Amino acid sequence: MRRFNLAVLAAVTLSAGLTAVPAQAHSGRPLGIENCTTAGCHFDVPPGTYDVKVLLGGDAASSTKISGETRRSLLPETAAEAGERVSRSFTVNVRTPEGEPTGPDGTPGLDLVLGGSAPALADIKVTRARHTRQIFLVGDSTVCDQPGDPYSGWGQQLPQYLRKGVSVANYADSGESTVTYLSEPRLWATVQPLIRPGDLVLVQLAHNDKTTDEATYRANLETLVAGVREKGGNPVLVTPIVRRWFNSDGTLNNGTALLVNGLGVDHPAVIRSVAAAEDVPLIDLTAKTKALVESLGVEGSKAIYLYNEKRDNTHTSVHGATVYAGLVRDELLAQGLVPKGSVRVG
Repeated sequence: MRRFNLAVLAAVTLSAGLTAVPAQAHSGRPLGIENCTTAGCHFDVPPGTYDVKVLLGGDAASSTKISGETRRSLLPETAAEAGERVSRSFTVNVRTPEGEPTGPDGTPGLDLVLGGSAPALADIKVTRARHTRQIFLVGDSTVCDQPGDPYSGWGQQLPQYLRKGVSVANYADSGESTVTYLSEPRLWATVQPLIRPGDLVLVQLAHNDKTTDEATYRANLETLVAGVREKGGNPVLVTPIVRRWFNSDGTLNNGTALLVNGLGVDHPAVIRSVAAAEDVPLIDLTAKTKALVESLGVEGSKAIYLYNEKRDNTHTSVHGATVYAGLVRDELLAQGLVPKGSVRVG
């Protein structure tokens, strides 16, 4: 094992920055720590799915987390005692565009960023994933890989809860409704051909169906479910996260908070109905986020959303997205949608 020489890599960072190297991971030979600086790593690989194995720790006590691509959280903060080495693995989806499907292409290859209170990377290996289950995400801005701080979708935080062998392909896109997701060629027409037998496809679309009538909304959900099954995938319907819109009594029992649109369409109720009729697993994120936000109260719930930063009661902060991703993780486990050994808990 080669040691991570911080002094040498710091000098490399100052003089040259990250340098592309020949793509080898896709041919079976691992790429390693020579592709890293003190701040992060760049691997010149084509789009695909890659296993990443890291060895964390150094001479002093350390605490390291890893993000990558468009601000995706890939590994939660992991502590190591002085002189200790801690091994962790995860699987990451590399695609173009690397973030929102209708957004910019981003940087080619795989980019990882080292963070945490005292990051220390001792070694890293990147190889093409051989046996991987994908979790595709179909959704809107509350789910997507948000490009800029302080915004974050819950799908952006979900990868950190998954171990090697399961990756998240987040095709959620800001501003999309069930109508636009089905009609935009870069969205459903791009996602559906990628679905393989056994893949999970989580669908959370409601926030932008403000003028969609109930019959159309129901039919669109049914179309998405049928399209997933046509490819051998497993659809999962997800009710939308609540908006932080309190009544005077401290509850969220109103149409704005609970996603009832201007035509009176109760989106969560329709999703629950379609899930029951089509025998599709349901993650009732509306009910779960409602209970959480009400328990936190008017003041405590501000940190979940971007109220303090943007007076935004719809979009979540990194903290809020992480909490909500944890709720999704819990439901995936509870319903047996992913194996226990593939999920990080605690």
